[in-house]
This record gives sequence, structure tokens and C-alpha cells, in this order.
Amino acid sequence: MLLAPLLAAAVAAGPVCKIDDKRLDELSGLVATADGYVTVNDGADEASHRKIFYLTKNCSVRRTVSYPSRPRDTEDLQLGRDGTLWVGDIGDNGASRDTIALWKLAPGSSKPGLFRLSYPDGAHNAEALLIAPDGTPIIVTKTPGAAGIYVLSGPLKASGTTKLKLAGSVSVPITATSNPFSFAGRLVITGAATSPDGSRVVLRTYADAFEYDVTGGDVVAALTSGTPRQIPLPDEPQGESVAYTVDGTALLTVSEGSKPSLLRYPLPSPPTSTSSPSAAAPASPAPPSARPSPALAAAPVAAESSSRLPLVLFLLAGAAVLIAVTAALLRRRRRS
Repeated sequence: MLLAPLLAAAVAAGPVCKIDDKRLDELSGLVATADGYVTVNDGADEASHRKIFYLTKNCSVRRTVSYPSRPRDTEDLQLGRDGTLWVGDIGDNGASRDTIALWKLAPGSSKPGLFRLSYPDGAHNAEALLIAPDGTPIIVTKTPGAAGIYVLSGPLKASGTTKLKLAGSVSVPITATSNPFSFAGRLVITGAATSPDGSRVVLRTYADAFEYDVTGGDVVAALTSGTPRQIPLPDEPQGESVAYTVDGTALLTVSEGSKPSLLRYPLPSPPTSTSSPSAAAPASPAPPSARPSPALAAAPVAAESSSRLPLVLFLLAGAAVLIAVTAALLRRRRRS
């Protein structure tokens, strides 16, 4: 018999440090490294803000890396298992971009390479980038209710555009976690992260994070058919960043705004269950603390949310408008 399909983590956030550099006021991407953190702003109007920022463990800026040309809207940041840094230039609030892009910074390099991408079904706004264990980029859109999961249809090209293909969709469970955008803030995915060992991925909204177990390196299968564990991120001002700690035992988040605090959330233990004799074993072994039983991993993610689907569909249009208006007001208030 399976346990409850969703394990909520009732843990309080703990501040790590405060980021007081005035250039870092629209943070929307974060990764942790052995000696600190790396972060990026989204859609920065000022040239001094459009950089990749390397921070010390106490959140002070120790160096920056410039882009060789102007990015459009850098919304997420991921670190590959080989040390490659990926910047997702994937934001598109007006759904008007013909192409989006990935910036790739190889270990030891100081010049990111640009790779252009295009959707097969028109423009989408996205703020979540994942890197599969094999180094494949995966983009998750900010579509309310059911976000699209897009993967490459071919190799990245230094010149020209690589087409994306729709690999599936993901709907995170609806919660009651308090956040500045109320119900609408629980519907949209604003960031993502891959665990250091590649065995887990996490998607976040303005209200919560949802962690999925990855079997055999198949991130798409984890998102489309896995059962997430909820980690509440209550009342963050405008949370669009999430990262794993270097040891994979906690999540780190940071919000947009002046002098934001870097927060740490301990991760819940994965659930256990009594699996049936016919349950299949995972494709690749992992420590018990990092992976649930096969029976639980196969449970459908939509079990709890399916009964609420009509309500979600009814509110999707209003939610999207509310979020767009609220974000515009917040940006206008900061600039004024």
C-alpha cells in the first residue's frame, strides 16, 4: 500500500547571507559552488547588471563575467556535472521572441558561447532551465496550470538555430502556501534546479518547491509521471531562483528586489513504502536517502490535482493576467 502521494516539508527558512551589491536587484538564477554561488539578473536595463556574478560564501561579489553580446532576458542558471555553466536566456513576457537562447560557459572560460533555440509551436515565456545528467538542456515554460517541457531536437549550433520539441507537460500540485501573488503564484513555475548527483530535480513556484526523483537519467519521465515532494517557500518577496546546496541536502533560494537574502531550506527525507513483489527496480542504483521505492516513484503526479482541474482551467487566463500586471508594477516601483 502506498503512502500519501505528496510529502509536505514543514521546515522554516534560514537566512544564509544578504546580497547587498546594488547591481543584484532582479535575481532570477542561482547555483551553488564549492566556494560560493553564481547568479544572474533577469532582463536588466543597465549594462552593469547584465553579467554573470560569482559570489563568495558570504554573498559578496568576487568576480563577474560579461556576455559577448547583449542577452534578452536571462531567467535561470544551471551547472552541469562537468562544470559547464548554462544561462537560460528564455524569458519572454510578451510572447514575442522568434528565438530564445542558451549561454554556455565552459570550465575555465571567461567568454560564454551563444546558442539560439526556437519553439515548434510559437513563442512561450519560460523561467526554468534544467540540465539532465547527460548534459542535455531542458526548458520548462511558465504556462499556468500545465507547463510545457521542451528538449532539443538536435545538437546545439554555434551558428544558426536549433529547434526544440515538446516532450510533455507538468502540473505541480496546488497548495495553500502563502505568497505575494496568492492563488496565481501557486500555478506558475519560476525556476528549476538539478541535484549535484543528477538523481533529483526541483521545480519552484512563487510559493513552493517540488522535488522529483530521476530514474535512469530520464528527467522528462520524472516530471511527467513522478510524484513530487513539497517544500513550502512561504512569503518570499518574488521568488524566481532555486538551487541545491553542494551536498544536495537543502535548497537555496533568493528573490528579486534590493538587498535580497539568500535562504536555505532543509530537504525532507524521501518517503518510503511497501512495494509489491512485481515492482521494477530503478535503472541505476542510488542511496536510500536519495530515492524512494520504485512503487512510489511510479505514482501519478496528477492524483491529487485532477479533481481540481476544472477550477484551474477556469482561472488560468485570470492568473496569467494577474501575474503579468503584478510583475510590471513591481518593476515600475523599483525603477521609480
